[in-house]
Amino acid sequence: MKDSENIPAMMQELGQRAKAAAAELGFAPAAQRQQALEAAADAVWANRAEIIAANAKDLEFGRGKGLSDAMMDRLMLDEARIQGIVDGLRNVAGQDDPVGEVLAEWDRPSGLNIRRVRTPLGVIGVIYESRPNVTADAGALCLKSGNAVILRGGSESFHSSGMIHSCLVEGLKAAGLPEAAIQLVPTRDRAAVQELLTMTDYVDVIVPRGGKGLVGLVQREARVPVFAHLEGIVHIYVDKAADPQKALYVVLNAKTRRTGICGAAECLLIHREIAEGLGADLIRALVEAGVEVHAGAGLQLDGTLAATDADWGKEFLDSIIAAKVVEDVDGAIAHIRAYSSSHTDCVLTEDDAVADRFFERLDSAILMRNASTQFADGGEFGMGAEIGIATGKMHARGPVGAAQLTSFKYLVVGDGTTRP
Repeated sequence: MKDSENIPAMMQELGQRAKAAAAELGFAPAAQRQQALEAAADAVWANRAEIIAANAKDLEFGRGKGLSDAMMDRLMLDEARIQGIVDGLRNVAGQDDPVGEVLAEWDRPSGLNIRRVRTPLGVIGVIYESRPNVTADAGALCLKSGNAVILRGGSESFHSSGMIHSCLVEGLKAAGLPEAAIQLVPTRDRAAVQELLTMTDYVDVIVPRGGKGLVGLVQREARVPVFAHLEGIVHIYVDKAADPQKALYVVLNAKTRRTGICGAAECLLIHREIAEGLGADLIRALVEAGVEVHAGAGLQLDGTLAATDADWGKEFLDSIIAAKVVEDVDGAIAHIRAYSSSHTDCVLTEDDAVADRFFERLDSAILMRNASTQFADGGEFGMGAEIGIATGKMHARGPVGAAQLTSFKYLVVGDGTTRP
């Protein structure tokens, strides 16, 4: 749809259909939702050639927009990545169903029995950029948790997301669930985003998944509650008690495995006592791996660039990392508190006291020790997939899986019980 005058009416219709579908999903049997996801996985694999062909159009569009290599990598789908989408759908399908789970139960002296049980949020709006696999992840997690979802993918992944969405709809049809349970906004026009952010009559929560610009826009303009997924300004602190071999493996993996994801390391903090030893070795290894290192004082070696103040607190999403010498773990904590986006931060050390101090005094959604920050992912946490990593402090935090897409209600049972 290109006529912007029709977008409010189009979004209103999507909202109405989603709300009706959500009412039905709220009591749909768990087995029916599982069947839909398994059938969707079958459809994605059966249609992989068509998905790859659609993705080729998106890659051409991305090249025309001048996307970086890292962003093009986020956009690209091949058969291995489609297998990953299929596996994610099956993993979510096979998880325990969160809807109706009893979180707590107790009896009162009045004779009342009270249960707190998980219940779907209702209708979720997901706004995301580039990565077409989010279409499958978000659709699956919302369906698993009994929610209807309105998906608004990035303009770059328009064709890929459309094909994946059609496979999800095949799954819904196969299971006899309403097709409107998973809807995709059928336009690149940004006016659709503005509408979605204000649809308080139909949408219960918005999940933005993308860069700082997108999340900032959503937080400024949404009238619907938001699960904020801020940028991944990810730090690794290398302590003087770090194991050199572990540090080398972890730092290289955290930066170079995939540079365009939110769990990629963006800033390396090095204890001053090892700056000339292990610190220099890590810098050289990064440079040899093709990483552009913006190095602070004490770390500037051949092949590095001098760091500036603008490098601290920056999400590069590319083969670039900032590096800085800090006095000790407290220096690292101070730097992270000043520049972190509260996404993921890591300490490399064999000293338990240092690790405990790092864990206790920082409040990022994910804190790691001696592990690559590329594990900051709902799939790696055993959630099957994630709809994003929430960096706020309300309700959902960290990887947002199916259970985090529920609220709860109280079921109170008496036996003619009256209050004196």
